[in-house]
Amino acid sequence: MGEYPNVLRVMLVDDHPVVRAGYRRLLELESDLQVVAEHGDVDTALEALADLPAGGLQVVVVDLAMPRRSGLDLLREVGQRHPAIRVLVFSMHDNAAIVAEALRLGAAGFVTKGSAPEELVQCVRRVMAERAPVLSSDLAARHVLQQHRDEEPLTLKEMEVLRLLAAGDSVQAIAEALQLSPKTVSNYQTVLKHKLGAGTAIELLRHARERGYVA
Repeated sequence: MGEYPNVLRVMLVDDHPVVRAGYRRLLELESDLQVVAEHGDVDTALEALADLPAGGLQVVVVDLAMPRRSGLDLLREVGQRHPAIRVLVFSMHDNAAIVAEALRLGAAGFVTKGSAPEELVQCVRRVMAERAPVLSSDLAARHVLQQHRDEEPLTLKEMEVLRLLAAGDSVQAIAEALQLSPKTVSNYQTVLKHKLGAGTAIELLRHARERGYVA
């Protein structure tokens, strides 16, 4: 296990201001943690990251369910553009498939919002000190990754299509939003039904909610 810096600089990304304010206060009670930025959506967070000097930030704490683009989009972008920054997911979703997908996309750890407050503090430190993925104790106790081992994961694009379907968007609207053809979106819908074991669009959304892919 390595040593973490004397002060860890943290960015918070969550679309609920009250939630951000709460865990900002929680983190800043610690002398070795400093919240240097907070954002309510992925796009503004990525813009801010692009303007930060090298070494100006160590950890991003991000929710998954946000408007327009999800925390999974941020994970992908940070992994490509800012590989030195560690991303800790802090989400109400504790489904094994969601956790596994976040870690596959490069999350350094995953903490559920049902965890004790001190766990978030500990995990912010741990993602800098440990190379293996960090899980909050409720996830670790359930061996959540082992549970998901035999399920076929969704790709990032499948997750994007599923999220827009759950929001009630039409195939045409999704095609325009993701710059795909309507036929390609329909093909994604078919693949999603197969992976989630759904026969109809209604069943697809029900299974997606049951497994925690969408709220």
